[in-house]
Amino acid sequence: MIVINFLKELGRYFIMLGTAFSRPEKFSMYYRETMRQMNDIGVGSLIIVCVIAVFIGAVTAVQFAYQLEGNLIPMYYIGYIVRDSTIIELAPTITCLVLAGKVGSNIAAEIGGMRQKEHIDAMEIMGVNTAAYLIMPKVIAALVVIPMLVALAAFVSVIGGYLAAVPGGLMSHSDYVLGVRSFFVERNITIMFIKAAVFAFILTSVSSYQGYYVQGGSIELGKASTNAVVFSDILILLADYLIAVLLT
Repeated sequence: MIVINFLKELGRYFIMLGTAFSRPEKFSMYYRETMRQMNDIGVGSLIIVCVIAVFIGAVTAVQFAYQLEGNLIPMYYIGYIVRDSTIIELAPTITCLVLAGKVGSNIAAEIGGMRQKEHIDAMEIMGVNTAAYLIMPKVIAALVVIPMLVALAAFVSVIGGYLAAVPGGLMSHSDYVLGVRSFFVERNITIMFIKAAVFAFILTSVSSYQGYYVQGGSIELGKASTNAVVFSDILILLADYLIAVLLT
């Protein structure tokens, strides 16, 4: 029974995606909605992403300074470790897990509220492809904005590591800068953006699915918002593992 329900939900999810990415009826209307979503997702999440990124870099620097204390490994490796760990793993994964909670729950609640108030039914009666109008702009906006947020988070994390390591007396300015500039592999940037794009698609499409097919009242809407966050986080972690296996 569980397998049948899973296959049913999976099939309905892919059918929704096929409908959502069909040819739009009016490009100008979709363009305005995409710009609005880019502002909501990007600008609305800017502060929380920067705050989290600063502490990610700071904690990483302090923890590795503790691990390297008393060893023969040069201290400038702290800058190298902070840079690569944030670029490859921490910046895309932690940022998107946080955005799944902030953006994903908001998307599920927004679309689910429209479903409950029969706004979606009214638009369908008028001949609007509601899946495309409500979901496609969100996915496109996330695919554009979230990689930018991840890149900013990686940059801010390196600064956070500097603020924790250098003023805190763990190492000198020249050592940290030397570590950040050492052993740089450009392919890591590509991996970061691939992860960001995949995670952005997951958190927006799964959250949209949960809201689009919600049934019942406020309790069901709350469950849909919770499921949007939980399922998005699980799929993001699974995709993170698969990308790591395939690309590293």
